[in-house]
Formats: sequence, structure tokens, C-alpha cells
Amino acid sequence: QSAKARGTELLIVDTAGRLHTKKNLMDELAKIRRVIDREAPDAKLETLLVIDATTGQNGIIQVRAFNDSVALTGIVITKLDGNAKGGVAIAVARETGLPLVLAGLGEGADDLQDFDRDLFLKAILPEY
Repeated sequence: QSAKARGTELLIVDTAGRLHTKKNLMDELAKIRRVIDREAPDAKLETLLVIDATTGQNGIIQVRAFNDSVALTGIVITKLDGNAKGGVAIAVARETGLPLVLAGLGEGADDLQDFDRDLFLKAILPEY
């Protein structure tokens, strides 16, 4: 309501550190989504979950839990500049059908880029 009263065109809700295993926090997140849906029914929503490339297969469980709570529209995968190959990205995309939309390749703002499937596949499968 505050953003609406101020005429804000963009609202970012950052849930930093929210764990999918904490039911009360996930319920709170679902409530935030319901309020947004009710107060701004015509708004264009992007609901992205940021996952760490080092997460491993737990990432699938995490994505499913968040998707059940807030209807995700895409995934951001970070730390692709490190040792992690980011195989979880393939598993998440296949298991959930959600698109990988952004890739974090460092710590700066310029290091967040559109996810490039071909570049990603070449990095993990050099023969691709």
C-alpha cells in the first residue's frame, strides 16, 4: 500500500536469507504475494529465486518450496564464476520447467547478465 500511495512503478521485495525449511517464514512470504496480487492485480510481476551454483541437488527442493509459496517466474543462478559448474541449473530447469533468466558471474552489478544457455553449456561441456 505504501508503494501504491507513493506512485511507485517498481517494487522489489528481497527475502534475503529466507530458508525453505522455515514454514512460518514461507507462510509469511506467501502472504506478501497474496497482498501484492490483491493490491496490484494488473501489475507485471517477476518472481525470481536466486540460487547459488554450489547448492547442489538441494536446489531442486528449494525451488519447489518457493514455487509452491509464490509462483516463481524464473531462476537467477549465482557464483558461476567460481569452481561450481552449476549443474544444479540444469536439474532445476528440467525438474521445474522454470527458465534460467540471469547468471551471476562475479560480485559487481555488471556481473549479473542474461542467462546464455549456449555459453553455459560450453562452460560445462567443452565439446558442446
